[in-house]
Amino acid sequence: MEVFMDDITVYGSSYEECLMHLEAVLHRCIEKDLVLNWEKCHFMVQKGIVLGHIISKNGIEVDKAKVELIVKLPPPTNVKGIRQFLGHAGFYRRFIKDFSKISKPLCELLVKDAKFVWDEKCQRSFEELKQFLTTAPIVRAPNWKLPFEVMCDSSDLAMGAVLGQREDGKPYVIYYASRTLNEAQKNYTTTEKELLAVVFALDKFRAYLVGSSIVVFTDHSALKYLLTKQDAKARLIRWILLLQEFNLQIRDKKGVENVVADHLSRLVIAHDSHGLPINDDFPEESLMSVD
Repeated sequence: MEVFMDDITVYGSSYEECLMHLEAVLHRCIEKDLVLNWEKCHFMVQKGIVLGHIISKNGIEVDKAKVELIVKLPPPTNVKGIRQFLGHAGFYRRFIKDFSKISKPLCELLVKDAKFVWDEKCQRSFEELKQFLTTAPIVRAPNWKLPFEVMCDSSDLAMGAVLGQREDGKPYVIYYASRTLNEAQKNYTTTEKELLAVVFALDKFRAYLVGSSIVVFTDHSALKYLLTKQDAKARLIRWILLLQEFNLQIRDKKGVENVVADHLSRLVIAHDSHGLPINDDFPEESLMSVD
């Protein structure tokens, strides 16, 4: 049996062994008055989602929902879009064999005075690079012994975030996420949008980040502004409290580290990878409310 926060995984090498372990766990839940959510329970399955990854006899696979944003990425329609996509893919080029060869048709469109013609070669190059960006070794399961890295960014229309880790100096992806801003959020200041991107990322990846060491790449000055503002708005105060829930370290996003999140935040998103409203309230807020 493995327990992580409020997730319990019971397993066994045979049906009988698994049933025996399950019985023991259920008895213990009864003893300790623990209540299970029946709708979230799955019994005696050969494949299931555990902590966001598909576990089966074949090992650990990435849940496709985590890379759906990249899988459904439409082809660029201009030079700027190509440059952003290649910046994203290039961040992981050490994992992509023959990256220069594969990306050549796209790079040719970046040449000065080149006519923008998206042909079959460009489409093939684009699809092949997307395939690399959504499979191992770039995308992999989390290593709970390592700190997590969160790259997040916000544009005028959307937010992008990437959860990853770094092993032997090499960056890996665990989860891609993005969402569009609603009409009210579009009117936020640039600083508030940057901070909202951090809130979005922490909310989206919360199951991974609670109790873990986290490095957040974002606009350092924006967070300094938030933490020192004397007459902060109510929502900014909520964001401060939310940040305090996590063991995080803030680093400046300048440079190549944030090209992936920057790319995601500037996409014309046909669908949100995060369909629910952003939860910018910390869990205990209702307990501390005053009537």
